Amino acid sequence: MASTTKDLHDNGILEVTDGNFDQMVLKSNQPVLIDFWAAWCGPCKALAPIVDEVAAAYQGKVTVGKMDVDNSPVTPQRYGVRGIPTLLIFKNGQVQRRRQDRIRFFRPTVSLTSTYQVIV
Repeated sequence: MASTTKDLHDNGILEVTDGNFDQMVLKSNQPVLIDFWAAWCGPCKALAPIVDEVAAAYQGKVTVGKMDVDNSPVTPQRYGVRGIPTLLIFKNGQVQRRRQDRIRFFRPTVSLTSTYQVIV
């Protein structure tokens, strides 16, 4: 069976969809960060390089995925995502942390990295 995911970046960020969410996220052996985003969302574009940095820093320890809410609307509704960008961190199939980031906090990479150190 062919893979239903693809790397969005060289650092291993995966495209997560409604169709592969359960397998890629809920059944993952590693903690998973999901970035809920949309192509038209300015704050999502601003957050993207930070998510890329976190993915590179934790490659092999944490799975990082991006879900386009326009193409996959079911999962965001399932988890109460009402605004984007929203970051959810899953471990053992459960939401561990939630952030609705409007790029308003100081040093966001440090903030996300600190969150991951607690989860990992």
